Amino acid sequence: MPADALDPRDILGFDPYAREFVLDPYPVYRGMAGTAGPVWRTPAGLFVVTSHEHCSAVLRDGRFGRGGDVLVLGASPAPGRDPSVRSFLAMDPPDHTRLRRLVSRAFTPRVIEGYRTTVERLVADLLDKALAEEGEVDLVASLAFPLPTTLIGDMMGVPAGDWERFTGWIRALAQGLDPDFVLSPEKLELRERARGEFRDYFAELAAKRRVTPGDDLLSALVAVRDEGDALTEAELLATCILLIVSGHETTASLIGNGALALMRDPERLDWFRQHPERQDVVVDELARYESSVQLTVRKALTDAEIGDVPVPRDSIVVLLLAAANRDPAVFDDPDRLHFDRRPNRHIAYGLGIHHCMGAPLARLEAEVALSELVRRAPGLRLAVPDDALRYKDQLVLRGLRELPVHLN
Repeated sequence: MPADALDPRDILGFDPYAREFVLDPYPVYRGMAGTAGPVWRTPAGLFVVTSHEHCSAVLRDGRFGRGGDVLVLGASPAPGRDPSVRSFLAMDPPDHTRLRRLVSRAFTPRVIEGYRTTVERLVADLLDKALAEEGEVDLVASLAFPLPTTLIGDMMGVPAGDWERFTGWIRALAQGLDPDFVLSPEKLELRERARGEFRDYFAELAAKRRVTPGDDLLSALVAVRDEGDALTEAELLATCILLIVSGHETTASLIGNGALALMRDPERLDWFRQHPERQDVVVDELARYESSVQLTVRKALTDAEIGDVPVPRDSIVVLLLAAANRDPAVFDDPDRLHFDRRPNRHIAYGLGIHHCMGAPLARLEAEVALSELVRRAPGLRLAVPDDALRYKDQLVLRGLRELPVHLN
């Protein structure tokens, strides 16, 4: 935890940077639920929710919203931050409805399925290079990270030569998704600098697309704005940043976390090899088992309640999605992988109006990447002990810094 940030235990009721929590947060979630119940209030006044029932209810309840900014939890904006420039992820209706409707045209099932051939080609190329390596291979750097980076860059019409420039920006902004109270001034400054550089880049690229449109999402968004819709220049740029960061980071974590879970369970790994056509149910269960997005935040827009717990207006509610996805009241044997769960009612992609719009694309990438990995790497196994694995220093997103493996 940053030395000059607030102690998150006083805010959340647990320490997300404790080594035992980083390696395995789920016993901590289960213990909190058992001790304090499915909904409780921390000394700092935040409401923390762990049950599937209550997380699902809040996500669908219009009395709870973003309330202006996402995951800042009432903290002051970072120095130099323009609070008027927000993506629709941080908005409530009607602004959220309008912007999401515009962008969702690029994420219909038919459009996403059209990317399958591209994803298969990218995965084949990345695995060719990884399998050619001798000895240990970092699966994050060789597959999980470059696949979504390349694909979302291609979707947005970013020239291939510019993709490398995005790496630092993406990581700074992904780190910046954590609440401000756990981020040091240096990380806040890095986040705002990355956001500014991203905005400058897309402002220049959007100007080019107005002159010479392409068959890409940025050109489509520019055209919508210029056709008279109320999508402003600031909204256009904020949307571009959101799509790049969210379209990359959560998918990279899903692939990395999923590969690790399979290697830890040789029986399920072998089953997947024998049933590659079941890639959809495998990825669905992996998303439940190890949620890339561990938590999300809502604000009470009016006096409300969660179950029988009163929640005053303007209260901040922390929804532990990862805890809900292992709720024994909903999932039998929740701490084990089961590829025959029917139905699998996980909420890894959220619910309600903020349900992850890119979920079909993330599923497609993970299905192709993991099914091809287990097919082409018969010797797939960890190259380091479990306790040597290093996770990203983040609260909201759970993902590995690297994943050393042997493929042959």
